[in-house]
Formats: sequence, structure tokens, C-alpha cells
Amino acid sequence: MKRIALVTGGVGGIGTAICRRLVADGHFAIANYTIPGSEAKWKAAMKDCASDCALAFGDVADFDAMGAMAAKIAKDHGPVDILVNCAGITRDSTFRKMTPDQWRAVLSTNLDGAFNVTRHVMDSMVERGWGRVVNISSVNATRGQFGQTNYAAAKAGLLGFTKSLAQEVVKKGVTVNAVSPGYVQTEMVMAIREDVRQKIVNEIPAGRLARPEEVADAVAFLASDQASYITGANLSVNGGLHMYA
Repeated sequence: MKRIALVTGGVGGIGTAICRRLVADGHFAIANYTIPGSEAKWKAAMKDCASDCALAFGDVADFDAMGAMAAKIAKDHGPVDILVNCAGITRDSTFRKMTPDQWRAVLSTNLDGAFNVTRHVMDSMVERGWGRVVNISSVNATRGQFGQTNYAAAKAGLLGFTKSLAQEVVKKGVTVNAVSPGYVQTEMVMAIREDVRQKIVNEIPAGRLARPEEVADAVAFLASDQASYITGANLSVNGGLHMYA
């Protein structure tokens, strides 16, 4: 069954892989983006399935803008059935040097953004008796990371958001889960100095970075009918970098 899937931050490396996988599963994928011009690479990557995807502009940190975006999507394509909260930014700094702007920017996008979008699509999911929300957290939500108090706090907040919302809507046919990637072969990670990147890889038991498609596979499973009895879960995709019960 073709469903409408919205992926926030969908034009990034992981977001694009998620869009492609959801289209491969027979869905219509909509990629949200914020920076004009950032969608060009996404269009090229999605060229072979252009009739099964679309773009939606808007800043996830803006509650009203997300309301307008959700309404436009519903009008143009139909209500959102699958929501992947993938939008995220970093403003790394040690805590003693971190500015309020660096803190607020990350929390506003990475945590508030999930509320702002989910709030505008949840009612229609509940009314229709089916929905999937997948929140992209991070290994650093549970592991912590030097210089990322803002990022780790936001991603940890997403896990609490996931577990609490899951309890509220499961009886309505809506599941809410999280996927926590480790280090992934994205442009941002590959731009890290090679010797530093190798040190990161050396810490990963799997001995390599994740491919964006491997994160997308996890998201696609949680968005499927086969995962209907899974909710409030956090699926780690980190190659063994951090293991916990």
C-alpha cells in the first residue's frame, strides 16, 4: 500500500537514503529542507523515481511554518502516514565555551523540531487509525560526547519524547520509535581529517562506518506493517560502538 512519508532534513545524506528506501518500499516520499539550494543534490539522487517523491520547504524550528507545510502536503498529496524526524544540526563546543545561541540552535532544530512537525500530523494519524513516527536520535544520546552537550541533550530528549508519545497513541494504531545511528558515511563525517576519522573507526567493533542505506533499512522496518507491535523502542545502528540494555 502506497503511503505518504515525510522525512524532515530529507535532503541530507541519511535523509536521502531514507527517502530512496521508502520509495523502494512503494511509498511516496517527501523531503523537507530548510536551506535554498540544498535540494539540488537530492533531486539528482532521486531522478530515477521523481514521480514518487517531492520536496517541502520549511524550518522545523518554526511551529507555525510546520503547520503550514503539513497542511500543504495534505492538500497536494494527502495526509502524512509516515513521519521520520531526521532534521538535525551540530554546533559543537566545549560546555564552558558554548554560547546560548549554540545551545538554542541545536535544541530548537533537533528536539523542538520533532515536536513542531509531529504535533501537526499526529491528529490525522490517530483519526485514520494508522501511523508511524521514527525519530532519528544518536549513539551520543546515551554514550555522551566531548564537546556536544547541546547535541547529546537534544538527542537524549528525543528518546524520552519517543517513549512517552508511544504510550499515548499505540491504541490508536500509531507507533513511535527511534533509530540511533553511530558514525555514518555522510559528507559531514567524511570531511573530518583522515587521521581523526581513522581513530573513530578504530573504536568501532565492526571496523567501519555505517552506510546511510543501513540506517535507512532500520527506519524502513520500523515504518512497515511488520513492525506494528514495536513501539517506544530505540534501535541502535552503530556497529557495536555502544551497547546497552
